[in-house]
Amino acid sequence: MKKSERLNQELIFLSTKHVFQLHDLMTEFNISKRTALRDIAELETLGLPFYVENGRHGGYHLISQKLLTPIYFNEEEIRAIFFALEALNSLSSTPFKKSYPQIRQKLLATMPVAQQADITKVLDVIHYYNVAPINAPANLASITQAILENKIVTVTYTQYTPETTQLQIYELFYRNGIWFCSAYDLQKKHWGTYRCDYMTELAIDHAHTATYSQAELSQLQQDYEQQYHDIPFKCRLTAFGKELFLKNNYPNMTLETIDQVPYITGSYNQEELAYMTHYLITFGEHVTIEYPEQLKNSYLQQLQTIIARYQ
Repeated sequence: MKKSERLNQELIFLSTKHVFQLHDLMTEFNISKRTALRDIAELETLGLPFYVENGRHGGYHLISQKLLTPIYFNEEEIRAIFFALEALNSLSSTPFKKSYPQIRQKLLATMPVAQQADITKVLDVIHYYNVAPINAPANLASITQAILENKIVTVTYTQYTPETTQLQIYELFYRNGIWFCSAYDLQKKHWGTYRCDYMTELAIDHAHTATYSQAELSQLQQDYEQQYHDIPFKCRLTAFGKELFLKNNYPNMTLETIDQVPYITGSYNQEELAYMTHYLITFGEHVTIEYPEQLKNSYLQQLQTIIARYQ
């Protein structure tokens, strides 16, 4: 590890401590006593505030401060940070009410002109393309707040017949242009995955104490997945089919290699038959359904419907 990287890691290591001994650095970073002493002197120069107390119970006592000690990034780390910001900029909606171009501009302003030119050059020749949100949800910030504060939300869900219910949301995630959240419906006593763009009139119920902890919600999700996905399936793939799977797959399915042949294995629920059929159609000639017969028949029926359009 380079010296600059080690000093950064030492700053992070010490950021949660009130007191430390010389051997703490020696053990954590596998360095000699002489190197540890030199590092402590340089950390003080960088702005780490501490005082030394001698004696049996002495050591280096860190002085509490509101401002963070500066962390220094090397050239590759800085490029990675700006590339990540550029990638996030492709999302037109996020849980954070911030403009990523504005954040990028602020960070660039803190850097020397030569380094600004280097970052700009990198971002001109390296690009990240992702699926932009199909519909921009209006409630991502409120959903995030409800998760972090462990609150119940009252929401109208409009994907099918509009209905108002109360949810305790466990997680928020983005997949293939759509924001989803996993939540427990307190009225139906049922776990579900909900599209955030179909959630309207969402309000956090500050008076209602949350029913479950995050650990309990996690267990509810695991129990639900095991019980809900009760129809096993297996599909053989070509080499290109494997590539398609790696680009787009879902939690209820895994990739297995048997005798050097790739397979999709997993399970689904009867309610998901149409979704499974549509998903497998996207593989074209690069998938062969091994079982169950129900999935085969649904797949063939969908193919016949497509063929009929051209006859």
